[in-house]
Amino acid sequence: MATVLVTGGAGYIGSHAVKALGEAGHDVVVYDNLSTGHEWAVLYGKLVKGDVRDGELLDQVFANHRIDAVMHFAAHIVVPESVGQPLKYYANNVGGTLSLLQAMKRNDVNRFIFSSSAAVYGIPPVIPIPEEARLEPINPYGQTKAVVERVLADMAYAGDIDYVSLRYFNVAGADPDARIGEGKEDATHIITMCVRTAAGLRPYLEVFGTDYPTPDGTCIRDYIHVEDLAHAHVLALEHLLGGGTSRVYNCGYSRGYSVLEVVETAKKVTRVDFPVKYSGRREGDPPALVADSSRLQAELGFKPRYDNLTFIVETAWRWERKRLGLV
Repeated sequence: MATVLVTGGAGYIGSHAVKALGEAGHDVVVYDNLSTGHEWAVLYGKLVKGDVRDGELLDQVFANHRIDAVMHFAAHIVVPESVGQPLKYYANNVGGTLSLLQAMKRNDVNRFIFSSSAAVYGIPPVIPIPEEARLEPINPYGQTKAVVERVLADMAYAGDIDYVSLRYFNVAGADPDARIGEGKEDATHIITMCVRTAAGLRPYLEVFGTDYPTPDGTCIRDYIHVEDLAHAHVLALEHLLGGGTSRVYNCGYSRGYSVLEVVETAKKVTRVDFPVKYSGRREGDPPALVADSSRLQAELGFKPRYDNLTFIVETAWRWERKRLGLV
């Protein structure tokens, strides 16, 4: 078993990865500034409150724990915000990652698992998208992820690091036992917004863009359950601990659903016919993003457990009702 430093481990995806690591028997040190994360979400390990740009504190953490690998989740992730505030995204997503990588190098830790994104592909020429597709991001958020991937590739070539970069598609759902889930009040994921609208927290759900070149005019996305994504991180860790080489993997189910299909599924699950408002396109949104995840399955043995949109929405709804004290 390994000791893993998980940056951003109190956040939505990071906390599920911490849970998966703990359940697999690994020791976990969570490092999070709690800007969007929550102490209650950390189910395993020790929480250290800190920013990834604080090199001195990172050195202390590495000195106090025999860290075998680092999982890096600490990043800003809202595409429209990145368009309006690019410097914020470059400072944190790129600058913070460089600070972390420098601390790893100073402390002779060389296994790294990176939280990347399908946003690196921009508007892909082919669907499903293979990992070999050109990286042509169309928003600053995607650019920051692509820049870090370039840094990692260069470091690996120089012999400084072995890494796995996991390119997430749309992450959704919650712990099936409703112990943890999305806790940000301003969360922008479509499924979270659907269940929160159904719960009465929003006056309506806003759908951005109905004129995309898709069957019903709304964006198509590949939705992966957060528990399956967390399991992919454990598999990536095992790959590196076993001496595996640096790799890049898409994380999705290789099937897409339109925004309207998600809305209809959410209405059925919640049994609430919540209001929907249709607006123009958001800047930075590609029409369709669907993963070719065959490499992840073939090389790491990834087997989806929750590849079912209804189940994904059900877990999000169960968590939301618990969060609000409705159950």
